Amino acid sequence: MENEIHSTLVDQNSRSPPPDSQRPKGGWRSIKYILGNETFEKLASMSLIANMTVYLRTKYNMDGILLVNVVSIWGGSSSLTAIPGALLSDTYLGRFRTLLYGSIASFLGMGIMTLTASIPELRPPDCTGAQCPQPEGWQLSILYAGLALLAIGSGGIRPCNIAFGADQFDTTTPKGKSQLESFFNWWYFSFTVALVVALTAVVYIQTNVSWILGFAIPTGCFFLSIFVFLIGYHTYIIKNPQGSVFVDMAKVITASCRKRKVNLGQASGNSLYDPPLTQSETESKTTKLPHTNRFRCLDKAAVIVDSSELDDDGKAKNGWRLCSLLQVEQLKLLVAMFPVWITGIFCFLAMDQQNTIGILQAIQTNKRFGSFNVPPGWMGLISMLTLSTWIFFYERVFVPLSQKMTGKKIRLTMRQRITIGILMAILSLLVAGFVERKRRLSALQHGSFESPISILVLVPQFSFSGLTEGFAAVAVMEFLTTQLPESMRTVSGAVFFLSLSISSYINSALVNIIHGLTKKYAKAPWLGGTDLNKDTLDYFYFTIAALEVVNLLYFNFFACRFVSSNAIGKKESQSEEK
Repeated sequence: MENEIHSTLVDQNSRSPPPDSQRPKGGWRSIKYILGNETFEKLASMSLIANMTVYLRTKYNMDGILLVNVVSIWGGSSSLTAIPGALLSDTYLGRFRTLLYGSIASFLGMGIMTLTASIPELRPPDCTGAQCPQPEGWQLSILYAGLALLAIGSGGIRPCNIAFGADQFDTTTPKGKSQLESFFNWWYFSFTVALVVALTAVVYIQTNVSWILGFAIPTGCFFLSIFVFLIGYHTYIIKNPQGSVFVDMAKVITASCRKRKVNLGQASGNSLYDPPLTQSETESKTTKLPHTNRFRCLDKAAVIVDSSELDDDGKAKNGWRLCSLLQVEQLKLLVAMFPVWITGIFCFLAMDQQNTIGILQAIQTNKRFGSFNVPPGWMGLISMLTLSTWIFFYERVFVPLSQKMTGKKIRLTMRQRITIGILMAILSLLVAGFVERKRRLSALQHGSFESPISILVLVPQFSFSGLTEGFAAVAVMEFLTTQLPESMRTVSGAVFFLSLSISSYINSALVNIIHGLTKKYAKAPWLGGTDLNKDTLDYFYFTIAALEVVNLLYFNFFACRFVSSNAIGKKESQSEEK
């Protein structure tokens, strides 16, 4: 009997939890570190983005043109660097190292921004009037160095943070798929918490307490994000780079140009290079795509001109001269999204106005409520709250109510949402123009830099901007995601960030062109000085609204034809459910 008890105790001891170093990697023990890194990183970056316009106006005395250029180009570059970041991650560095290097670059950039706030000599003298000294070239160089490091860091973080978290789960099992869905929910929860804290507490500290403390907080957050990320190193599943779809697309374009003289009419179906999927393609959930007749010029990249292009195993010797049919069709999918993608760029252009010029308006309004001063950067909260309210109403009220009344769920189509979003963008710009006219006249009548009109008068234009995002931006993101197979989701994210980047660059170009023309031919420039009361900003808003009208006509008469309900992403998910 004693021997049986002893053997039982020994057996129980043998089943005790293994040491931490022997526990399997990945899963939730890794996610807690990844979410911690993400929360601190987003808290730091969003608190800077939300108040950058105010900082450059109040501490660098930047006029409207320079300020819009700096903010737009920095924002555009932060989105554009996501593409080389994704390329480096997929082909060379891997997601872990790309995330780490990106976080370090962001920490260094934020450190430089904190120095500009701490050392008065790095900025022009403080000024509260309309005629203020402009920053010296060397002062701008230090500022640009900090912003450049932040943009580089963003390029390493944006394309990899969600993807690295997804790597920690085995999505080939039902349990892994369920855990992945839960991870997305927790990721968005942490993102929302960080956003709310950044747009309220940190922005308030920056504006009303101290810019030094307000920048030191995000700098510390970046340091904590790196520290937490490295603590979890021993728990991560770190996958090796698998190659990039972007490289495959470059190969297709190069090969089709090389074979531009090939006559497709003489090429039979058997002359197209269509090898079976490789093991790595199967593991990454790549699926075969049917051959289509659209953009046939790209088919030339897959035409086997002669047998010398293949080795003894029937594989292409030179991937830059002969591409597979799968690579060709993947590029065709991307090209087919181009018309709707252009519509999205101009929707983002309308939203950009509130993030820059709308904040400049807020600076020159009455921000006082008793003894409390409303930070101008808080106006971004209006757009976020409007967006959240609409999504909650749509998902929890509109859709369930329609199901109760009709017996089936009625959802707005993608075309309807994009159309409504463009209309909201037009309303946002028109309202902003009329409000600015009233604000400027009031300020001139009272002979003051700040208009006596309350900052609350700007709420409608920021609300319409939030609805533009809730309708059009979300629909465009869904379009980019569902039109591509799961194996190309990285491309979807990169294309979305590219659209944000291009819209920022277009905004900068429009501001410079309109300023140059109106300064030369109009009675007063529409924008560009350090005092909006001397500009006619309402005309600028009306011009952008006119562009949005053109965008509305372009989408409804042409681009909407490319909004297909037969989305590849949806087909894949439906087939998996079956």
